[in-house]
Amino acid sequence: VYLWICAPFYFLYLYCNDRGYIQLSNLCWAKMVLGLILASFGFVEFFYVLLEKNQEIEQHLVFLLSPVVRSLTVVLVICTVHVERVRGCRSSPVLFIFWLLAVLCSLVPLRAKVRLAVDEVSETVTRIALGRHFQGIKGFRLMMVLDDPLPGANPCPVQDASFLSKILFWWFSGLVVKGYRKPLQVEDLWSLREEDTSKRIISSVEEEWALEYTTLQRQERAPCESLPPGSKLAEQTLLLWKLKKEQSSGVRLLRTLGRSFGPYFLLGSLCLVVHDAFMFSIPQVLSLLLGFMRDEDAPLWKGYFYASLMFLLSCLQSLFNHQYMYMCFTVGMRVKTAVMGLVYRKTLVINSAARRTCTVGEIVNLVSADTQKLMDFVVYFNAVWMAPIEIALCLFFLWQHLGPSALAGIATVILIFPLNGFIAKKRSKLQEIQMKYMDGRIKLMNEILNGIKFLKFYAWEKAFQNQVLDYREKELKALKKSQILYSISIASFSSSSFLIAFAMFGVYILMDHKNVLDAQKVFVSMALINILKTPLSQLPFAMSTTMQAAVSLKRLGKFLCQDELKASNVDKGPPSPDGDAVVVENGMFSWSKEGSPCLKRIGVRVPSGSLVAVVGHVGSGKSSLLSAMLGEMEKRSGQISVKGSVAYVPQQAWIQNASLRDNIMFGQDRKESWYKQVVEACALTPDLKILPAGDETEIGEKGLNLSGGQKQRVSLARAVYRKADVYLLDDPLSAVDTHVGQHIFDKVVGPKGVLKDKTRILVTHGLSFLPQADLILVMVDGEITEIGSYMDLLGQQGAFADLIFQIALFLISLHVAGPKKSSSRLSVTDFMLVPRELSKEQLISGDTSSTSLQNMDPMSDPDDDPVEDLGRLTKADRAHTGRVKLEMYVEYFQTIGLRFILPIIFLYVFQQAASLSYNYWLSLWADDPVVNGTQIDADLKLGVFGALGVAQGVAVFGTTVAISLGGIIASRHLHLDLLNNVLHSPMSFFECTPSGNLLNRFSKEIDAIDCMIPDGLKMMLSYLFKLLEVCIIVLMATPFAMVVILPLTILYAFIQSFYVATSCQLRRLESVSRSPIYTHFNETVQGASVIRAFGEQPRFILEANSRVDHNQTSYFPRFVATRWLAVNLEFLGNILVLAASVLSVMGKDTLSPGIVGLAVSHSLQVTGILSWIVRSWTDVENNIVSVERVKEYADTPKEAPWAMEDVSLPASWPHTGAIELQEYGLQYRKGLEWAVKDISLCIQEREKVGIVGRTGAGKSSLALGIFRILEAAKGDIFIDGVNIAEIGLHDLRSRITIIPQDPVLFSGTLRMNLDPFNSYSDDDVWSALEFAHLKDFVSGLPEKLNYECSEGGENLSLGQRQLLCLARALLRKTKVLVLDEATAAVDLEMDNLIQTTIRSQFEGCTVLTIAHRLNTIMDYTRVIVMDKGHIVEIDSPSGLIAQRGQFYSMCREAGLV
Repeated sequence: VYLWICAPFYFLYLYCNDRGYIQLSNLCWAKMVLGLILASFGFVEFFYVLLEKNQEIEQHLVFLLSPVVRSLTVVLVICTVHVERVRGCRSSPVLFIFWLLAVLCSLVPLRAKVRLAVDEVSETVTRIALGRHFQGIKGFRLMMVLDDPLPGANPCPVQDASFLSKILFWWFSGLVVKGYRKPLQVEDLWSLREEDTSKRIISSVEEEWALEYTTLQRQERAPCESLPPGSKLAEQTLLLWKLKKEQSSGVRLLRTLGRSFGPYFLLGSLCLVVHDAFMFSIPQVLSLLLGFMRDEDAPLWKGYFYASLMFLLSCLQSLFNHQYMYMCFTVGMRVKTAVMGLVYRKTLVINSAARRTCTVGEIVNLVSADTQKLMDFVVYFNAVWMAPIEIALCLFFLWQHLGPSALAGIATVILIFPLNGFIAKKRSKLQEIQMKYMDGRIKLMNEILNGIKFLKFYAWEKAFQNQVLDYREKELKALKKSQILYSISIASFSSSSFLIAFAMFGVYILMDHKNVLDAQKVFVSMALINILKTPLSQLPFAMSTTMQAAVSLKRLGKFLCQDELKASNVDKGPPSPDGDAVVVENGMFSWSKEGSPCLKRIGVRVPSGSLVAVVGHVGSGKSSLLSAMLGEMEKRSGQISVKGSVAYVPQQAWIQNASLRDNIMFGQDRKESWYKQVVEACALTPDLKILPAGDETEIGEKGLNLSGGQKQRVSLARAVYRKADVYLLDDPLSAVDTHVGQHIFDKVVGPKGVLKDKTRILVTHGLSFLPQADLILVMVDGEITEIGSYMDLLGQQGAFADLIFQIALFLISLHVAGPKKSSSRLSVTDFMLVPRELSKEQLISGDTSSTSLQNMDPMSDPDDDPVEDLGRLTKADRAHTGRVKLEMYVEYFQTIGLRFILPIIFLYVFQQAASLSYNYWLSLWADDPVVNGTQIDADLKLGVFGALGVAQGVAVFGTTVAISLGGIIASRHLHLDLLNNVLHSPMSFFECTPSGNLLNRFSKEIDAIDCMIPDGLKMMLSYLFKLLEVCIIVLMATPFAMVVILPLTILYAFIQSFYVATSCQLRRLESVSRSPIYTHFNETVQGASVIRAFGEQPRFILEANSRVDHNQTSYFPRFVATRWLAVNLEFLGNILVLAASVLSVMGKDTLSPGIVGLAVSHSLQVTGILSWIVRSWTDVENNIVSVERVKEYADTPKEAPWAMEDVSLPASWPHTGAIELQEYGLQYRKGLEWAVKDISLCIQEREKVGIVGRTGAGKSSLALGIFRILEAAKGDIFIDGVNIAEIGLHDLRSRITIIPQDPVLFSGTLRMNLDPFNSYSDDDVWSALEFAHLKDFVSGLPEKLNYECSEGGENLSLGQRQLLCLARALLRKTKVLVLDEATAAVDLEMDNLIQTTIRSQFEGCTVLTIAHRLNTIMDYTRVIVMDKGHIVEIDSPSGLIAQRGQFYSMCREAGLV
């Protein structure tokens, strides 16, 4: 009957869900043949009855129809198996239940037939009986092996598992055993199921979200269309709509996720409903069992039946509960994939105005912390609506037992709810505050990691450390308040079962003295109250999680609803060889809708195949013009069209953490001849020869192991290799040597270069190339003021002619004679990137060789580094193996301290002793004899019960508060240690460690230490002590239960040990695979404009999908492991229920109903207790890995101390600035070639010394040695007679100054960027700004010195950032100044002013200049020429030219002689 009813619906389901076709295998054939044989038995019986029993057919027609129906049912089974195979269904729950029912139903007739066979009624009957027996066996056979093996490499076995294996999670056992035998590796993990992959999930979610986003945009435009544009009313309406959009964005995102994942989530909710049905059945059976114990005449079989039924219901409850949890975690995993995918795709299309409001740190937080909140929400959301229903059902059943007294329980619940509602609301606000400070901290840490080299040069680590700690203290303050409130909530809910029992029992006995509390009333009520405890304890957590998820949904929705770049900003078309490639007509552009226009009245036509140069002062809008052509700016009016494909070279090169070859090819197929041509044209051939692994050498994040010139050449090569139609080149020649710049112009950009037939728009400060340009655009204040050829513009006597005239005057002022000299002066230089640089010398074998950093491993001998890793730079985030070491727990608890740990243990013991006491007191009360229809001293018993319960509640509050505060103390110490360890690490550490790994430690891992570990400890300790209490109670009632408890404990420990090894390793693998996601997000956000320009969004999206899928590959088995363990352990717990019940029935004559009720009702809690112990133990064990990962940086090499306590320097040191090097040598690592070798040199006070040399000569290494970024391998450096190796790093670095070539700014005020320690007065700051030619600019800002710089200083031009670096040096005014070609990013007029400022303001200082533009040092006292780490020439510039050596050759190449 079951199968015939279900079959139509099941066939409909299979029709609607096609999972592919399963080939007809031997297993399928076997099933069909055995099925037909089974069906034939029914037909044999039919003919037997028809022939032999024809006389009895009319009276017993059922004997004739029964075998026919049975055979037809088996035929239906065969058909179902066939349809399942055709529709790709590998496991059938419908057939599993059918065969289970068939076996159970055939047992009784089988027994009867066996008896008949024994009595030799008939030979045929015996055969039929045996046939039915075969039917039962076949049922089991089909039940166990109904599925076919899955094709593919290492597929997830859940798809291949039978129904029984799925519901018991046996399919996971193979991985558990493998993880127990050896630590799991990535290759041991299964591939993701198709339905869990990013491709499948995001495609559907993206469609849904696109509809929501389009609707939102349409609604936003509608109110403003009827209003006049620009009016105040229109602006106010737009503002209101923006606020409404922010409010509704979270709801829209939730609706989108609901449409995609709702059906599967609802199926899980159905499992929860079934689980609840079984859960509420158990107290009813308990009531029957206690009634049996009281009834002396009841037969024993009833007791055994009730005990068995209770065991069965407990097992079914466990199964459905864990199926629900499995489905919820699966949905949570898919939600995480969907949200990460949506956020990533948004970062690729978000416009510039919106991008400035979302820092990289905030975006990383969205995909880490906020997605985790949504995953928690999925798991616990059902408790929000289910818990009140469960509470209502409990109270209904309590009414049945205690009558109107149950209303006292309702009153207690009603009193508890408002309190916890208030607490949840307050905690939600506190969480918003905490997340805000956490965002700020992560954002600041991201900037610190990006600018760490700069911080070390300026000795600013302490200032930024204090900023981070300030954020951290505010974050922990909010967390502390939240945790104290949470402790109140936990205490109220933990005591809720006592409070409800106290209220109900008290009212019950006080209402009428004839009301008696017997065992049945007390312990059935307590069983119901214990059930009630679960929803009451889950509800505050569910409400809190829902509140947190609402905040996260709002944050995510707000980001996903940010304005996007409009496709209509630029009209794209096919290439037109004879027409104009780029046309801008009356264009007006701004960075945001509301902002003032940056470009006005832009009108230009660029013919196809022409070379167009764009010139102008700093901030005139040159880079903005290229951004407008790329569609990166908001088009306010006009038209812009670009014909053909585009390649873009940004002003600051964006380099991926990939091999050099991959950076150049950028997703294109390798064409060997073209590749070699591009490499040669971009002057990269010499670089490839000195790179450790040639073009296979890995380039670090942001190109940290390349010089500025190398990065820019790689960036240019990427564009050239693309073979695009239009090239937008934003000053690519500013970062290369003069002769290299000329080579690149001739071979690439110029009229004879490889791009001669392409359209090239070149922004440049190098005016020597302008005569070869077909067209020159002169920009002033965001407008094109002049257009024409070089000669035309000179003839117009306009701004362009004035600029050329000013430069000529500047050259004359430097006494540089001859036209060649002035021409070369206008070429721009080789940026030596200082932030995060061990400069280009890293990649030069004569200087350092990248291998020194790429293979640095403090724990291993450098000689053991494998040759094949020669090109590797960054270290992957590695997973530890094996169980978490005991030292990690000791480390964690040591940071908390004994003053917290001892009170916690005492409070837990006291809490559980109070709980045990009041429960035992209840059993004594229940067994109290009834005298004259009442129990004596009921008031006293109630008073003792109340006192013990209150004591327990106070202890619960004390333990939770103590653990929370202890967790905050530990978290504060661990974060401080991590911050100190990172900031004290040498630059080599940052070279080898991707910033994503470090950000992961500061965000996800610290968040786990903040919240997850203390919460897990609270839960684990409370349930462990509760389990101990249950065991004591069961042993008190039935000491013989020790025979069961002891082996169960051993089995429990055995299963747990299997599980923990696997679970811990999965947690580590999941953590390790998470870091690359953040690194890729970081990289994508910073290079979004380049990715869009090249149209590479699909490839980057695929890479993001791949990294997310890789992470989910370890996350999926991680949460399944918990379910596997929980199901197995809860079955052990259910055996304890069975043992307590059966032993109670066996001891019916000796045991009182009270003690039986106490033992059985408590044993019923064991499954729930074990489940929570598993969950909390897992959480603690898995999250303690965060402590391990945070502490791993404690053992990495550290740089020298920042300050030496026993060394006191005079406040005025260095007072002259004399520098002496004595046989100084530098190595990047022992065993490598010398970067600087045997240099002995004296530099007198106030001397101006230039340091020159070709790539890899050791110039930057020498500067790094002076600042002790690299420590001396031999020899010493003395400044004013003080050996710099004997003083603290900050004492040294704060007393000397460097002006780096690459300007680094941090988010914060301008004043903070100039003076983070607040050591100087405002007058000093304004004076420095004046000398740096920034006073007028800063004075014009609304907030002046308090103007907020965005992340990386993106709201200032590159030139303005460089001038701020000059202002820093002017403010410090130390006696030693090192310049690393600090003027290459500014126009030549500004360069003139800066050089004049340096010469006047630093006249009394010793100046060392690492020079790439030789004419800037032609008036210096001396010039040092370096080659392969040695000084090969040293003299005055004129003396060196007279010697006609290397310096003379370099001057000739630069056109200076």
